[in-house]
Amino acid sequence: MQTIGILGSGQLGRMMALAAKQLGYQVHVYSPESDSPCGQVADEQTIAAYEDQRALENFARQVNIVTFEFENIPVEALRAVEHLVPVYPDPSVLHIAQNRVREKNYLYELGFAVTPFYPVHSEVDLQTGIQKLGLPAVLKTAGQGYDGKGQVVIEDPSETHAVWRELNTPEAILEQFIDYEMEISVIGTRGQNGQFTHFGVIENHHKNHILDVSIAPAGLSEALQQEAISICERLMKELNMTGTLCIEFFVTPDQKLLINELAPRPHNSGHLTMDACVTGQFEQHIRAVCGLPLGSTQYAHAAAMVNLLGDAWLAGEPDWTGILSHPNTKLHLYGKREARAGRKMGHITILTKTPDKAREQAAAIQAVLKQVVCI
Repeated sequence: MQTIGILGSGQLGRMMALAAKQLGYQVHVYSPESDSPCGQVADEQTIAAYEDQRALENFARQVNIVTFEFENIPVEALRAVEHLVPVYPDPSVLHIAQNRVREKNYLYELGFAVTPFYPVHSEVDLQTGIQKLGLPAVLKTAGQGYDGKGQVVIEDPSETHAVWRELNTPEAILEQFIDYEMEISVIGTRGQNGQFTHFGVIENHHKNHILDVSIAPAGLSEALQQEAISICERLMKELNMTGTLCIEFFVTPDQKLLINELAPRPHNSGHLTMDACVTGQFEQHIRAVCGLPLGSTQYAHAAAMVNLLGDAWLAGEPDWTGILSHPNTKLHLYGKREARAGRKMGHITILTKTPDKAREQAAAIQAVLKQVVCI
């Protein structure tokens, strides 16, 4: 029986592990965290720092392939194991995606349309960037950012000094604020033999910079959907990538696509595929990295996904009976012991005949959760 090694132990790792076990693999997770979502379901776990060379090499000797579940893992950790065992996606992909300046430069040089940007290493750079891009603009740390962390909106030049001090980083990126019509994502998977599949275009709505609701299929023209999917396929080929990649786009009012961010792993917006598609994103990722043929991504239902944040626990345990009284809902909890505001605790998938119906039922479930719907 082969063993899949997963670097990182959060909820994405948990759902990867469950998909791997369904396919008959054993799972060994490596992470500094104990009692983690992935560690709870893995067959083996190594609890050690990502900088622990000896622990990493010992881990690598016990697995057949290695993948990772989020992009803030040091590239050096992947480099430490790749000379002992295959690593998918390739560490070079992680190196690009975990730094916003490298990511934007890479995409721009290949001719992909991205949000206008300017690299920032000092307050002087920030002032120059503002002159070039105008205001409002968004200043983001180059690395270690997710769910709105490490970014600040600048609306007035007088804010420059305070914002630069607040961000407190040696490297950042200034991006033009985009007045978009819609946020979408495309999640593609590429096998070791170059086979490409995708889950169509997913419509996303955020609240406080955290994904709130995703709906599939998105309400876009067929031409724009095909363009987004083609961009994903072309980029994965350019990266020579094995595994799953999510591209987040802005759709502008004049129906142009701008790449916002990349995530070289399964993505929050694709959680609905676990229940709505013949093959969900986590199983597809495992198939790809293990060299198996990719499965059908056909949708059996239209779907919506509602994120469950720790905020829903502030007044006590959520009303699971009320939520599950909707017979076409699926509840996924991640095994996290402590609920905190903004912390992703789980998600709910709603399966319906049409995207509009999924939208309505997402609002009804958020009312039960006492969350404000953002669609």
